[in-house]
Amino acid sequence: MQRIVVLAGGIGGARFLRGLKAAAPQADITVIGNTGDDIHLFGLKVCPDLDTVMYTLGGGINEEQGWGRTDETFKVKEELAAYGVGPEWFGLGDRDFATHIVRSQMLAAGYPLSAVTEALCDRWQPGVRLIPMSDDRVETHVAVEIDGEQKAIHFQEYWVRLRASVDALAVVPVGAEQAKPAPGVLEAIAEADVVLFPPSNPVVSVGTILAVPGIREAIAEAGVPVVGLSPIVGDAPVRGMADKVLAAVGVESSAAAVAEHYGSGLLDGWLVDTVDKGAVERVEAAGIRCRAVPLMMTDVAATAEMARAALEMAEEVRG
Repeated sequence: MQRIVVLAGGIGGARFLRGLKAAAPQADITVIGNTGDDIHLFGLKVCPDLDTVMYTLGGGINEEQGWGRTDETFKVKEELAAYGVGPEWFGLGDRDFATHIVRSQMLAAGYPLSAVTEALCDRWQPGVRLIPMSDDRVETHVAVEIDGEQKAIHFQEYWVRLRASVDALAVVPVGAEQAKPAPGVLEAIAEADVVLFPPSNPVVSVGTILAVPGIREAIAEAGVPVVGLSPIVGDAPVRGMADKVLAAVGVESSAAAVAEHYGSGLLDGWLVDTVDKGAVERVEAAGIRCRAVPLMMTDVAATAEMARAALEMAEEVRG
């Protein structure tokens, strides 16, 4: 049985995983989920990326927006607003609240986040093993300048409230340097046949996972093909505002530049969209095998083709 490890953020990672499951239904898939987006709201621990993967693969996601629950209502949010309790910009739905309540209760009882995630997945049966990158608290913050004042704000505030409307001066995964990989993370990488980077944000999703000491090293030393898919198509992010955070780390918004950012010491193969076929030569000059294929996740069938192309490239690299 093929063992695949995927480093996943939220919407892009979750949708890619759905295609990967269709492309390799017999594979043993372990997902290392980004927890840098985690935030504490209303006394509850909210893990947006873990939940998006869990809901998407478990059939409970709001397909239209790509996050949150389907058939959602917002009575609790309305009541909190009536009390004047914020933040109002982060829209937790009633069904979603239940997940965060269960998680927070289990964490308060002493269970680590990895065990809590496993318990939540017992309900959703995502068909993959979902492990948070770390049981330790890591939260991504963004340095910005607003009204002439520089300050650091939580990534969720930058992304959701401000819609990345101001430049990101720096992106810092607070707590990452002191964090340890969650149980099972390093073991999954060591036992993998292939490691995939889906078209997730290279700075605040995949990049944050790689910032946890030991994970990048384990991937580089695993001796298995590492293949990524570009989240940038035609010099623009497919979804979201990745160009804003790429600029903060000094990387241009292009398929080739993201591959170079990961580097040949980590990546063996890189897929770019057909519109970026001109980037293939530049990526290969950086020591990374590259191919241009359609990379728009328009439906599960198209995404499965992307996943197959990634797995085929892994076999080529393996030689």
